Amino acid sequence: MNEENIDGTNGCSKVRTGTQNEAALLALMEKTGYNMVQENGQRKFGGPPPGWEGPPPPRGCEVFVGKIPRDMYEDELVPVFERAGKIYEFRLMMEFSGENRGYAFVMYTTKEEAQLAIRILNNYEIRPGKFIGVCVSLDNCRLFIGAIPKEKKKEEILDEMKKVTEGVVDVIVYPSATDKTKNRGFAFVEYESHRAAAMARRKLIPGTFQLWGHTIQVDWADPEKEVDEETMQRVKVLYVRNLMISTTEETIKAEFNKFKPGAVERVKKLRDYAFVHFFNREDAVAAMSVMNGKCIDGASIEVTLAKPVNKENTWRPHLNGQISPNSENLIVFANKEESHPKTLGKPPTLPARLNGQHSPSPPEIERCTYPFFPGTKLTPISMYSLKSNHFNSAVMHLDYYCNKNNWAPPEYYLYSTTSQDGKVLLVYKIVIPAIANGSQSYFMPDKLCTTLEDAKELAAQFTLLHLAIHVPVCLFTGQVMGQGTQSLQPGPL
Repeated sequence: MNEENIDGTNGCSKVRTGTQNEAALLALMEKTGYNMVQENGQRKFGGPPPGWEGPPPPRGCEVFVGKIPRDMYEDELVPVFERAGKIYEFRLMMEFSGENRGYAFVMYTTKEEAQLAIRILNNYEIRPGKFIGVCVSLDNCRLFIGAIPKEKKKEEILDEMKKVTEGVVDVIVYPSATDKTKNRGFAFVEYESHRAAAMARRKLIPGTFQLWGHTIQVDWADPEKEVDEETMQRVKVLYVRNLMISTTEETIKAEFNKFKPGAVERVKKLRDYAFVHFFNREDAVAAMSVMNGKCIDGASIEVTLAKPVNKENTWRPHLNGQISPNSENLIVFANKEESHPKTLGKPPTLPARLNGQHSPSPPEIERCTYPFFPGTKLTPISMYSLKSNHFNSAVMHLDYYCNKNNWAPPEYYLYSTTSQDGKVLLVYKIVIPAIANGSQSYFMPDKLCTTLEDAKELAAQFTLLHLAIHVPVCLFTGQVMGQGTQSLQPGPL
């Protein structure tokens, strides 16, 4: 262990002295034969392990470990993670003080070992009352670039990104749902390595970088969820994107039935994409090769196998501690980019109570108050300059989404009826002027509420669902009452 390592371990004396810490790490190295090197704020144990020959393990062999006690080190952590299999490399993130930063990356020699580590060590009580989190880690090579002029073509964006950053492999651009000659105002840039993507992000992230005179938005793209090959071999649903909004489910079913009449079981279309369910997998695979690139109603469609949503964990923790609900209440398969602008191939996420079923409750949104000290500098801002996760209301999310798309604000129309026990029940109809001339002219939930606030919130959430917009938590908690067919009367807003 080099001198830098010894200095790094000596800084921690809260639980044990630097000498004790150093001795424990040296004993671990002697026992295992692994080397240990500290550099760039992380301490690497192994990588490769003793006697390793050949290239490093493939993608999918690494797990992320969070919520590690700050005074816990490799001599305690490595034996725990060795229970799942042979460790290729253990990387513990370190502070200058010598404490760890609360998280680490463990690369195993096989994907099966990594999956086993997730199964047996996620929520593992590593110390009394201290539970660690373990999930898959992916080397992200893709950046999300927002605020791109909508008239720019893929070739122009690719050329420009190659001029300003290094290691660009490809650019993924999606046509607008309403005008196929324009892009959607964002793109995904694929780099040759995670390092190349990280260097590009560092160069572009300050917010002052401009392309074609526009200040662009830059962030990591949410990595596409990997599905094991065995599961994909059973898929008999196709994901079809780049459809015209006006294209109907009947048209899609007829087109996909042309190559083999009666092969399609059903079609579910949402906005400009659809899921085509087949009775047999063989027919689905054959239809994919035949239909990919075909024109339907003047639009050139893209067809792939749909990726099943993971059913094991409805609420899956992300590396940043946020929660993403992967509900399957409406559709079984999902794979599209618009569920969240930074997401490529991520399932649309659904509010947990819109269909009357309950999903596991997400954590409470932070609503703490902080002291306001005299002289604190305040900067006036617009709510539209915030990120969507600053809003805990579907009404605000919908208004924010319309503004970001340069649409007119949503229009709310209030209706009422009377229940059998004499209660006044309310429901809102929402019209989005920008898309009112499409296949869906308005949005109205199929449940009634007893309060105005609940009715508006439910209607906004229902609209977000049908637009396939990501809603981070279950926002609606008010009482809803399904009354069957009712006579609704317009009411004042």
